[in-house]
Amino acid sequence: MELGLYTFVENTPLPGGEILSTRQRIANMLEEAELADQAGLAMYAIGEHHREEYVASSPSTLLAAIAARTRNIRLSSAVTVLGSEDPVRVYQQFATIDQLSGGRAEIIAGRGSFIESFPLFGQDLNDYDEIFAEKLQLLMALRENTIIDWKGKHRPPIDGRGVFPQPLQEKIPLWIAVGGTPQSAYRAGYLGLPMAIAIIGGYPEQFKGMAELHRRGAEEGGHPRQRLSINSHGFIADTSQEASDLAFPAFKTTMDKIGRERGWGPMSRAQFDASTTLRGANVVGSPQQVIDKILFQHEVFGHDRFLLQMSVGSVPHKKMLRSIELFATEVKPAVEKALGVTA
Repeated sequence: MELGLYTFVENTPLPGGEILSTRQRIANMLEEAELADQAGLAMYAIGEHHREEYVASSPSTLLAAIAARTRNIRLSSAVTVLGSEDPVRVYQQFATIDQLSGGRAEIIAGRGSFIESFPLFGQDLNDYDEIFAEKLQLLMALRENTIIDWKGKHRPPIDGRGVFPQPLQEKIPLWIAVGGTPQSAYRAGYLGLPMAIAIIGGYPEQFKGMAELHRRGAEEGGHPRQRLSINSHGFIADTSQEASDLAFPAFKTTMDKIGRERGWGPMSRAQFDASTTLRGANVVGSPQQVIDKILFQHEVFGHDRFLLQMSVGSVPHKKMLRSIELFATEVKPAVEKALGVTA
């Protein structure tokens, strides 16, 4: 199994109320990505958001900076909000990252959990799924052909135009991210695309049907089994108490803000602690607790990749670096040994 990180490059208040400058937050992110690379993690991914509390409105720009400072780690969006993007520009940006990084770029495309990008870029939310499906078809076509002839409903046609640069890899890996929509899981499999399931609440077992739909879609679409990633919120410290004490205030700040917008109640410490148990959604704890949780979920899903979002709200930078170090040096080798993964 591949283990990696994803982030939205949040910039919420730290304990004590300090908010970093954008420049400092980006500098911290670069140091986090460099450490993840040096420590041997497989993936560093950045999600696209257009909100004040996140610095990642342009993941491709940030990933290009990381590409120049790393050697081995794969670099991806998580996610590219494809419905409000131009697939041609997405392809060009990630082909450029692929060249910069020596063939390490990937794209995780999704519909997004926030809607700010749609009015910002002049898209009609009434056409939400139709726009995504059409743009996904164009992005898939761009991976197959340098010269594109294409016509759709929501974008001007392309008449025999070349799209450059091309990536270093033969094809940039393209994943589809889903939340709780069964049709999206089936569609990803039917199109022959790997899928990432974002599990940020409830019980992970509740999402097993999504993985099964993905496998069925691949089979009915005439494709071999496609890869599966589980993406979760979490944090690691030397002890479970420290991990929870560091993560809870950050999680609460972020989730309470979203809750005020969507009608959820404030997060209590008891609710948070329940979410960090073996069957809960949040992967928070000591290295051994995190190892146990990843292996428990692997029994449920049989997945190929696990990505952890450690920055659900802001924690002190040194503690974040320690969490990354523990993930790479203690959790990763133990999970690989348990699953019989060889180098």
